[in-house]
Amino acid sequence: MNETNQLLAAYNRTAYPLIGHGKRNLQVLKDVVIELDGNRESDVYGTGEVIEEFQKKIATFLGKEAAIFFPSGTMAQQIAMRIWCDKKGLKRVAYHPLSHLEIHEEDGLKELHGIEAVLLADETRQIQLEDVLNMGTNVSCLLLELPQRELGGELPDYEDLEAISAFCHEKGIVLHLDGARLLEALPYYQKTAEEICQLFDSVYLSFYKGIGGIAGAILAGDKPFLDESVVWKRRYGGDLISLYPYILAADHFFTTRQDQFNKYYEGAKELASLYNQCHGIVTRPVVPVSNMFHIHFPLPTKKLEPILLSIYEETGVGMIMRLRDKDEASSYCEVNIGDQYASVPKEVLTKAFQLLDQKMKEA
Repeated sequence: MNETNQLLAAYNRTAYPLIGHGKRNLQVLKDVVIELDGNRESDVYGTGEVIEEFQKKIATFLGKEAAIFFPSGTMAQQIAMRIWCDKKGLKRVAYHPLSHLEIHEEDGLKELHGIEAVLLADETRQIQLEDVLNMGTNVSCLLLELPQRELGGELPDYEDLEAISAFCHEKGIVLHLDGARLLEALPYYQKTAEEICQLFDSVYLSFYKGIGGIAGAILAGDKPFLDESVVWKRRYGGDLISLYPYILAADHFFTTRQDQFNKYYEGAKELASLYNQCHGIVTRPVVPVSNMFHIHFPLPTKKLEPILLSIYEETGVGMIMRLRDKDEASSYCEVNIGDQYASVPKEVLTKAFQLLDQKMKEA
């Protein structure tokens, strides 16, 4: 077993894991179906009460005219980019160099659609208004991710969002929201999802990330846009005969957790403070702006993992699941707060971080 797998295995054995909502095992599905009426009809090729009612519910939540359920966010966003490019007759879109479309989709936009990406800002910071004003080239669509995962869940100032939205609408540039983790942004902005989504022409929302469902995503916008997306969904092979296991799970956990993100956010700020009090450790952001953040350690994984394993063994607290080396002398990881954090006794948490501080000083 390599070091990374050893850390994950040890984390999964701890009595007090700090991250997320819990294990992604079959219990997730059992929690959903136990009280369902087995006689209820499933969806069939995108039609039926199960899917149509859920789509209407989420469209209302996002303040959009319509919404369509997709099996994956990758599919939904590539299709959105294609539709907006076709509408303008220009196969060029702009987004951040750490966007999911750029680093996790094997050049899907380019290989499947011939769409060129214009990368704004750089890997150290978010897209700012100045980047948009000075693009220097025409694009059909600008994609913004809120919060930005690869930058520790950072968020731009809301006034900048409003200014970017106004500029795009003035110039005829479609503004699309990669809102995979949109609910995570609401506590910091103190806005409703509808208020934020009013700034955008189209919106993507994931149901397996912070919401904790099995899989699936929503693409929302005006009806003509969504009518075209249904056609592309069929072309992509995403119009499965039935999607109800994903939809029912999405609906269950959305309903269960949509009002919990303030609690998750406060937990993230508390946890980041504990890390920042430990020798040599810094979080990004120092004060989180969502329920996720990155932790940077002044040790490589091969030196840090034994420290963490010893703390897990002594306290039962699972701090992190995975580490990545940043360079030969440092490492980092991503943390997101969900249901589990609030159940950890404060005295146990305090002991774990006292040990971490002590061991980091000794390392």
